[in-house]
Amino acid sequence: MRSAGSVLIIVENLPVPFDRRVWMEATTLQRAGYEVSVICPVGKGYEAEYEELDGVHIYRHPMPPEGNGALGYLREYAVAIRWELKLAKKVWDERGFDLVHICNPPDFLFLVAGYFKAFKGVKVIFDQHDINPELYEAKYGRRDIFYATLLAAERATFATADVVISTNESYREIALTRGKKADDQVFIVRSGPDLKRFKPTIANGAYRRGKRFLVGYLGVMGQQEGIDCLLRSIQHIVKTRTDIHFMLIGNGPAFDELQALVIELGIGDYVEFTGRVGDAELLERLSTCDVCVNPDPKTPFNDKSTMNKILEYMALGKPIVQFDILEGRRSAAAASLYATDEVDFAAKILELLGDPLRSALMGQEGRRRMSQALEWAHQAPKLLAAYARAFGHPVRTLPAEVVPVEAPQPAEVI
Repeated sequence: MRSAGSVLIIVENLPVPFDRRVWMEATTLQRAGYEVSVICPVGKGYEAEYEELDGVHIYRHPMPPEGNGALGYLREYAVAIRWELKLAKKVWDERGFDLVHICNPPDFLFLVAGYFKAFKGVKVIFDQHDINPELYEAKYGRRDIFYATLLAAERATFATADVVISTNESYREIALTRGKKADDQVFIVRSGPDLKRFKPTIANGAYRRGKRFLVGYLGVMGQQEGIDCLLRSIQHIVKTRTDIHFMLIGNGPAFDELQALVIELGIGDYVEFTGRVGDAELLERLSTCDVCVNPDPKTPFNDKSTMNKILEYMALGKPIVQFDILEGRRSAAAASLYATDEVDFAAKILELLGDPLRSALMGQEGRRRMSQALEWAHQAPKLLAAYARAFGHPVRTLPAEVVPVEAPQPAEVI
């Protein structure tokens, strides 16, 4: 086995460096003296099969056909795992590694990590991005054989891992209970952005589309994100207010369906779907917003999950409206208002737009919480502590003059 310090990170659902969390982890580890390789899929703007960025070696495989339904997802994951095992063997032959860091979804990456743990003696860290049994239930509304399969895969992933990195307290509790990990094996490393780079920029009034106010949403557009509820809330608002523009940033499997719903609800003059945009435009658009929203409904999955959009809104000093979900409240606290239903959601938006002083104070509170506890500068030492636990060596530190870098982005990502 090679001297401790070489790391292989595997992520299936997003290319690197577009995956902001994985990129910050990789660059943090590299700057702390680890040799870092990453396996990920290709994506628009990230087509190279291999490249080295900021000292990180990135190996990419073809993106499997996107799954549709449980069987479709299983086919997608099978193709991805075959590529990941092939590339992991390539990395082993070219530069070796002492630890495999697997990022879910899916929870089947333990098959690749387990092979190298069993036959090569490497350590394994599980980076717990999602709780897939709850996500499956949220998407399909049932607990069937596929739900049981996901629970079994989750148990196998925890069993394979020497150390678990969780994104919040709820995920850590799952690692301790369902995962049966010891207290000192589980570390909370949040996904807060780096405030030195993810910061407010000059507002651009053109994004208001001639309206007085701008309300923004950022994120994936799937069936479980509650965007249909947001659109019905907007319908309530525009019955009496015509001076508000609603801007929805992102893409996803429900994108076309949601656009059709806008037409059905008769709110097309007030709602804009931007698709995915590059970082510079994203920051400019969100910096122009008066209020930002998260319509994720209260479900077992959403209740336990920290939505990156909440941390990003807070980083930009924006007041938030969301439903009262556990981890959303733990993150935002007084930086957000918490609605009970879609009518109340509309009322809370209007409440903030009608009280600019309160909105400004809430935005300042969100920014304060980020700078004092949640941004990446506070998470990097926890990541390095998790690695020290896995390797059994002292905690490494970053050079004082160096900060983790955010992912370089193409001009537009679709």
